[in-house]
Amino acid sequence: MAVATQSLTELCINSIRFLAIDAVEKAKSGHPGLPMGAAPMAFVLWDQFMRFNPKNPKWVDRDRFVLSAGHGCMLQYALLHLTGYDSVSIDDIKQFRQWESRTPGHPENFETAGVEVTTGPLGQGIANAVGLAMAEAHLAAKFNKPDATIVDHYTYVILGDGCNMEGISGEACSLAGHQGLGKLIALYDDNHISIDGSTDIAFTEDVSKRFEAYGWHVLHVPEGNTNLEAIADAIAEAKSVTDKPSMIKVTTTIGYGSPNKANTADVHGAALGTAEIEATRKQLGWEHEPFVIPDDVLGHFRQAIDRGANLETEWNQKFEEYKAKYPDDAAEFDRLMAGRLPDNWADCLPT
Repeated sequence: MAVATQSLTELCINSIRFLAIDAVEKAKSGHPGLPMGAAPMAFVLWDQFMRFNPKNPKWVDRDRFVLSAGHGCMLQYALLHLTGYDSVSIDDIKQFRQWESRTPGHPENFETAGVEVTTGPLGQGIANAVGLAMAEAHLAAKFNKPDATIVDHYTYVILGDGCNMEGISGEACSLAGHQGLGKLIALYDDNHISIDGSTDIAFTEDVSKRFEAYGWHVLHVPEGNTNLEAIADAIAEAKSVTDKPSMIKVTTTIGYGSPNKANTADVHGAALGTAEIEATRKQLGWEHEPFVIPDDVLGHFRQAIDRGANLETEWNQKFEEYKAKYPDDAAEFDRLMAGRLPDNWADCLPT
């Protein structure tokens, strides 16, 4: 049933969905199902919690976002475009999956500013995220002082059933639990569908109990399609747990809004097709042409630009104070962030 009136929040979420739908349709290939189902959790995360500066994707103390389910990359490209990253224009969205575009079929950190790590092979992203969180914990222990905190960011992940099937995710998440990485928060897109069909045919383990056994804090949002407050509450609770990583199982419907393909493998890895897109537009009350974003939606998302600039300015001021108090540590921090070896590195080699 079409939605007669929509709140700005609903319009924002549907903007993510339809950028994914339209880009995949234009490319005639891609994975629209995950972005359609995971759009609510992604919106809540990026709009209410993540600290980042779209105009400086390399700001040192930004929160890191990893889309471990990299096949659903239009979710990330939509968010990068909407929040104002220069790396993903609407023309880049239209060039999704085209040769030499900045929007390849899986996220690549050397192609698209704002993409932290290259993902696609299932499980790789969550494993990379464990490494990012370990790096944050190490740098915080090395450089933070009782009167000065310069390393203080979170690593957020969206992963799916396919990621949790892979051995690499199990090994890495076991290590994360052992390390007690309290600033690692994973949102598990629990939609019960893989490219082969229902996960009932191959994957029936209790993922939550497995993560509990790893030493993670585990939460569940049963209504991930619509209950934004529950998603926000779960992320807030996860942030309050500082001695272990958190996994939030968010139960969603893959291809949410598609009358005939939602909750089926048909929407996992193929374009919806003209007729089904029209039906989905009616179902979700979306009246805009392909690739058109309402001004009020764009205005809301683009608040991230000023918000991010202010966050970075505040951090820069703190780092200037840190440099005045701890000049040697500040110089070492700058060297590491620049990726430079120490001047005497050759003297450390065996001869």
